[in-house]
Amino acid sequence: MGSMDVKLHTDLDIVNELGLHARSAAKLAKIAQNADGNIWVQLGDTIADAKQVLDLLTLAAGPGDRVRVRIEKASDIKTLNQIAALITGGFGE
Repeated sequence: MGSMDVKLHTDLDIVNELGLHARSAAKLAKIAQNADGNIWVQLGDTIADAKQVLDLLTLAAGPGDRVRVRIEKASDIKTLNQIAALITGGFGE
C-alpha cells in the first residue's frame, strides 16, 4: 500500500499581541494531541511538532508572522480547523 501524497495544510497569520507564547502554545498543543496523525507548525525553515509545547516555542512566532499548519492524515481535518480557529481568534486573548 503506497503512501498518499495528499498534504493538508493552511497558512495563518499570528494576530494576538504576544504571539505564540507559552500559554497559547499550550492551547494549540492540547488541540493537536487529539489528532490521530502528526501535526506540524512551520515558520520559515523551522518546523515544530504541534503536540509539543516546547517545540512550538522554538518557532518564536510573533504578531504578524505567517505560519503553516500541516496535518498528516485527512481524518484530522477537524483538528486542523480547530487549530485554525484558535490562531485566527488570537488564542482567545
